Amino acid sequence: MKKLLIFLLSAIVISGCKKNQEPEIKPVDLKIATKYASDEIGKKLPLLDIKIDIKNINTNVSQTLKTDATGTASLSGIAQGKYDISASITISAASYTSLTGEIVDKPIIFNASSKNLTITQSNAGNIQLNLVSGTIGNWLIKQIYYAGSNTTTGASFRDQFIEIYNNTDSVLYADSLYIGELTGKQNYTGSTYYTQPNGQYDWNKSQNMPSNVDANNDYIYPRALLMIPGTGKQYPVQPGKSIVIAQTAINHKAPFTGSDGKTITVRDPSLTIDLSGADFEAYYAPFLAKPLASDVDNPAVPNVEVLSYFGTDLILDAPGRTGYAIFKGDGITEVKKLPQFPYPTIALPSSGADKYYQIPNKLIIDAVEIQPSTASARVPKKLVASLDAGYTYVPNSSYSSQSVIRKTAATENGRIILKDTNNSSEDFDYFTLANPRGFK
Repeated sequence: MKKLLIFLLSAIVISGCKKNQEPEIKPVDLKIATKYASDEIGKKLPLLDIKIDIKNINTNVSQTLKTDATGTASLSGIAQGKYDISASITISAASYTSLTGEIVDKPIIFNASSKNLTITQSNAGNIQLNLVSGTIGNWLIKQIYYAGSNTTTGASFRDQFIEIYNNTDSVLYADSLYIGELTGKQNYTGSTYYTQPNGQYDWNKSQNMPSNVDANNDYIYPRALLMIPGTGKQYPVQPGKSIVIAQTAINHKAPFTGSDGKTITVRDPSLTIDLSGADFEAYYAPFLAKPLASDVDNPAVPNVEVLSYFGTDLILDAPGRTGYAIFKGDGITEVKKLPQFPYPTIALPSSGADKYYQIPNKLIIDAVEIQPSTASARVPKKLVASLDAGYTYVPNSSYSSQSVIRKTAATENGRIILKDTNNSSEDFDYFTLANPRGFK
């Protein structure tokens, strides 16, 4: 009897333990459907062999698929979790013209993406990606040195720069070229703002936003907006050449005298770079009550015009939680008169709340999304797929001396042509040490 009682109790305990166990998370069969965002274009263009890239955010394992003739791709037995998924197809100029009747002289690239997507048993068969075409620019953002160098032995953030490249076979003029550093939500938490399903601000809810615009998908919002000065043809850039916009255009390897009269130096010059040959620099001191001592003005290098600024200098976000865009006016839009809007706070913003220029996507020549190198630190995406379907980053993150650099696609009669698919995950690599005017 005693043995029977013990057996029954054991059975109850074992049964109870089984009930308390976590349910098994089973692999799922993933199905991805693609289509062209424009139904009219979609009737004319192929859905076969669209490239699908799937990356598990937690493991960094990537897989590439191709769609069938219906635009569908399937993958069996993948782990449930968070994924980045992107789709891309390049249609030659001749094929695009033949299929649509629209005459173009460059390949047309369509992209779509869904970032930080949680795939579960319930949604694994219902992933939809809508392909949109983007502008293949004559100007390209070539290099972004946002990480800076070591804060103790290097130059910290003082040596940051952005490089812009003429990717054509003709002379371009940099006069009135705008550079925007984007603002946006920097995390997936917080309940004081209106947000979109992807976690980014819902700009449609900004105070005084017109109801007849798509504020989230048709515009960008820079926190810093700079413009190359000039009279129209003052700053020519030859084919295959670039311009460098420095935070401070000096040789950061060498000691220099700050605006407070004190010497600023680095312990290890090999960690930083010489920017004395930059084409332009940002100089914020005239706008600030207390400028940075390191923000010195190199009289030999022209200053960019500052339409709006963030912080105490052109200090790029070292962890990499922002995006960058370049554009020019279209001859109709007066950029300086474009509307500005505050963040879409749930509470009514104060009368003195910061406001941000609303820049139409149709003006954008090129845009690049930067994200942190660590998956857990990634932030809601700021750029729509037509501007940048992916993102890029330096692997060693903040103050590593590394920069992101656009890949070389081809060389034509000695001129380097850079890769441009409107997907920074495909287009960019990195330099171990930032290298102004260098190539990868």
